[in-house]
Amino acid sequence: MRVFVTGGSGFIGSALIPELLGAGHQVLALARSDKSAESLRVAGAEVHRGSLDDTEDLARAAAVTDGVIHLAFNHDDFPNLTGAAESDLRVIEAVGAALEGSHRPFVITSGTLMLASVDGVATEEDTPVPGTYRADSDLAALALAGRGVRSAVVRLAPSVHGRGDQGFLPRLIDVAREKGVAAYVGDGTNRWPAVHRLDAARLFRLALESAPAGTGLHGAADEGIPFKDIAAAIGSGLGVPLQSIPADEAQAHFGWLGMVAAVDNATSSERTRKLLGWDPEQPGLIADLEEGHYFPH
Repeated sequence: MRVFVTGGSGFIGSALIPELLGAGHQVLALARSDKSAESLRVAGAEVHRGSLDDTEDLARAAAVTDGVIHLAFNHDDFPNLTGAAESDLRVIEAVGAALEGSHRPFVITSGTLMLASVDGVATEEDTPVPGTYRADSDLAALALAGRGVRSAVVRLAPSVHGRGDQGFLPRLIDVAREKGVAAYVGDGTNRWPAVHRLDAARLFRLALESAPAGTGLHGAADEGIPFKDIAAAIGSGLGVPLQSIPADEAQAHFGWLGMVAAVDNATSSERTRKLLGWDPEQPGLIADLEEGHYFPH
């Protein structure tokens, strides 16, 4: 396939481009800067200069390819992401309209944190809580199946880890370094799922190739690691003690991360694995932390 990719120079995208090329696909990748354009060319992709704000241009690019993987998201104002979420929805609506009736694949990115689990472990059948982060994009993409688009949503674990990570884990490490303790909330039994960036990239490729229309998929290799265990690995890596903090002090200690530090988000990917033959091969989150690259001297 000739695949249009947004976010191809990002943390997951830079692993996805070689994954797609290695499987025999051609890649047309959106570049929003000269730096991104150069990195995409070096990776072997054809470059399409543009912006997430120009949805008409994105729709035209999508219309002349065999499928789309949408990874890009504007995290510049994190954690105040209302505007970015609205922009994301506009991109999905525009690209979806361009692909309508074609039965071509359109794979978008979402997250597991917003799922409404009823039994303690979120499954692919669970739906996003309306009004939460990226919920509208998630639901809009799934609805495209009824309009002749082979749409799929890859819901990523909050911790997508690996070398070059710029997400939650580095921030948790920064807080532990600043505070001199590796903290967890309460008894630390709340669970975080996780996935390595290389396994995530392969999941996106498999979704493009064979996910049925209207499918929710879970990028979670580790179903749920107790947050206390994550804190312990961070403490070991930094050489700082482990410490429990009360829930009402989480925001003061973690800053904006206090909103999710105590969330219990155990997530199953059993259906995803069976449906696509996805078998994560990379180190799990704790093993990745123990390799030491998160703690440069």
